[in-house]
Amino acid sequence: MELDEGPMTTRSMLPRSVVGCAEELLAGATARTALEAADSKSGALIERVTIGGERFIAKRLSVEDDWTMRASGDLCGRTLLLWQHGILDRLPPDIDHTVVAVAHDPSTRVTTLLMRDVGPYLVPEGDAPIALADHQAFLGSMASMQARFDGWADDIGLATVADRYLELSPLMAEGERARGDPGLVPRLVGEGWDRLPSLVPSCGGAVRDLATDPSVLVEALSGCGPSTLVHGNWKLGNLGRRRDGRVILLDWETPGAGAGAIDLAWYLAINAARLPESKEAAIGTYARALTERGVATAGWFDRQVALALLGGFVQFGWEKALGGTGPELAWWEARALDALPLLG
Repeated sequence: MELDEGPMTTRSMLPRSVVGCAEELLAGATARTALEAADSKSGALIERVTIGGERFIAKRLSVEDDWTMRASGDLCGRTLLLWQHGILDRLPPDIDHTVVAVAHDPSTRVTTLLMRDVGPYLVPEGDAPIALADHQAFLGSMASMQARFDGWADDIGLATVADRYLELSPLMAEGERARGDPGLVPRLVGEGWDRLPSLVPSCGGAVRDLATDPSVLVEALSGCGPSTLVHGNWKLGNLGRRRDGRVILLDWETPGAGAGAIDLAWYLAINAARLPESKEAAIGTYARALTERGVATAGWFDRQVALALLGGFVQFGWEKALGGTGPELAWWEARALDALPLLG
């Protein structure tokens, strides 16, 4: 099915069917093993299953179990919406989302994803910088997605830009604490935000305020460059490369429309310790990748990146504060000081 002329919407995409429950989805499984990846801290339940001699990963998404779903306002599993509306099928060919089937039980609001097991191709855990070729491929695929969905409008209720900036906010930490026995990450988020204003007196309070009410940042970004499909979590634990060079991109749980540089800022913030080139060089790599894919960047790119980097600090100021004073925290402080005047 060809895309309609004009801005891309979900109505121009082929729908996908959904199985009624996880038991039906996994009925042919001959082996099931629970997994607990060190990189997964959301609370989602994950299994490795064998069906027809082939290995898959089954992931159960439930707002009751997964604090990240609660934090981002996801009541049903946004991957379900991507699947139902055919958005995953419209990704550029250099991205493999791995999803092969989806089940959803309306009575429990539990969504179960069945994905190809691509474990051998994922970025290995650790602290060492990743290969430059892999890094460039990841940024290239990020640019491919921005180009593919250039001008895309969300009409099915995915994550908003505000949802994105509130996911790791002081409000989330307070909410999880009120539920009782919060997980490790929500506890750390609260501790980090408490520390940031004293560690970065120049702008730490302003950044924390934006993490509580990001509306002025959301407004600034909304008028700064084209909208596209934002994945929301380009951390290395969700990334890999197949032998044919395609980029594996997992965890489609906080997608939505927004500025493409939001994904770039997240990537630079969460993967900072393992980048094989400076953040400035990485931004240049991304800019060149956009140009190579036909995205005209004149007139908006620098401003969008500046605001998105402020947004990256709004998302990860708590984490940078927990790392203490040093070059990493100072880099994000400087980006915030550059961008705060752009908010008007």
